[in-house]
Amino acid sequence: MKVGFISLGCNKNLVDTEKTIALFKENNYEIVNKPEEADMIVVNTCGFIESAKEEAINTLLEMVEYKKQKCKYLVAMGCLVKRYENELKKALPEVDLYIPYGTYDTLWEQIEKLVKPNIIQKQIAKKETKNEGSRNKVEYKEIQSTEFEQNIDRVITTGQNYAYLKIADGCSNCCTYCAIPKIRGVLKSRPMENILEEAKDLVKKGYKEIIVTAQDTTKYGEDLYGKPMLAELLRKLCDIKELKWIRFLYSYPETITDELIQVAKNNEKICAYFDIPIQHISDGVLKRMNRKSNGEAIRSLIKKLRKEIPNVILRTTVMVGFPGETKEEFEELYQFLKEAKFDKLGAFSYSKEEGTPAYYMKDQVHPSTKKSRYKKIMELQQEISKENLKSKVGKTFDVIIEGMTKNKKFYVGRTYMDVPEIDGIVYIENKNELLEVGSFVKCKITDVKEYDLIAKLI
Repeated sequence: MKVGFISLGCNKNLVDTEKTIALFKENNYEIVNKPEEADMIVVNTCGFIESAKEEAINTLLEMVEYKKQKCKYLVAMGCLVKRYENELKKALPEVDLYIPYGTYDTLWEQIEKLVKPNIIQKQIAKKETKNEGSRNKVEYKEIQSTEFEQNIDRVITTGQNYAYLKIADGCSNCCTYCAIPKIRGVLKSRPMENILEEAKDLVKKGYKEIIVTAQDTTKYGEDLYGKPMLAELLRKLCDIKELKWIRFLYSYPETITDELIQVAKNNEKICAYFDIPIQHISDGVLKRMNRKSNGEAIRSLIKKLRKEIPNVILRTTVMVGFPGETKEEFEELYQFLKEAKFDKLGAFSYSKEEGTPAYYMKDQVHPSTKKSRYKKIMELQQEISKENLKSKVGKTFDVIIEGMTKNKKFYVGRTYMDVPEIDGIVYIENKNELLEVGSFVKCKITDVKEYDLIAKLI
């Protein structure tokens, strides 16, 4: 049977999809990239905010159309299913199987029951029976949740240069706007030895860059070891010889310690790149959000990072239109961003999510106000980004080669300043040099193009 996969939402979701693909491959299913070729389509959904939910619903509706052709089975899994399983079953009966996040321990059992309901014979991993010689027997492993997270192989879908390394799941921060704790539960860190084992395996397979990810990477280890252990984990990752670049994303400002800053500063393998989702700068808004930091601490952290690591790239995300956000509070955010000049910035409008404390707050901001504030922030950041990029002209950077443009006029790569699929890229003039994907080359920046850089080989 041929199976196609669609992964929506965050890179944590993508890791779950990659593990699911591996399960299918281990059980002799053929993986295809085109939905029109698939006998089964599996959609891993996101249910974080309204736009993500809309994308997931639209994707499922689109996939329903393929059931009128070759596709026999449509499976929906993930966060949206966790939040709205009953509603989805009523609205989309064409979906044959719903697998909520948190029930992946039963994933394979449910797939086998769907496809082969009359011959399914459960067999727990590592238990052998006398009748095992029968080739007609359908066998599968009963995957426990922890095993799915820690021990299931993955089929990496991000190319041959980089792979995500998920070090924890869930979140215990309980921001008032966020549904993640309700969907994915409290913080659950993976044992460090398990993470390092996976990292070494990825490097053996040829991956040059590992991107450490979790809902909040800086809280890693608090539940297992009684204190944050990200700095220690990064130190041990740096000991993996063939690994070239290490990144860590989603670092909450209140847990970026001096130790973590020094580890990032003193290890060349760690990209000088801090992704710090501050969400706002106004103390009033931060308090209503139940964020653990404040405006003064955020300002102080940014100054410290730029002082300690002069070439550091700072990325953040901010939210506009949170309930009760006044004109003055928004203006404080706007002026702060104007002064801070973040290298990278993502903004989004507050999304009213059922079951979160902010859903019930008074003074919900009008949609048109949220839209205008979002637009104003993005226009400001566009100018800041242009200014920041122009400052790179004439400078030299190491660039990892990722491919070539269709017209073959340019090679395409990234510097330490750019997270794949999120930030910009570098276009390198092709002067008929043979550059291999995955190789590192030195380049001089010659020009800028919107959010990207143009360079030549040195």
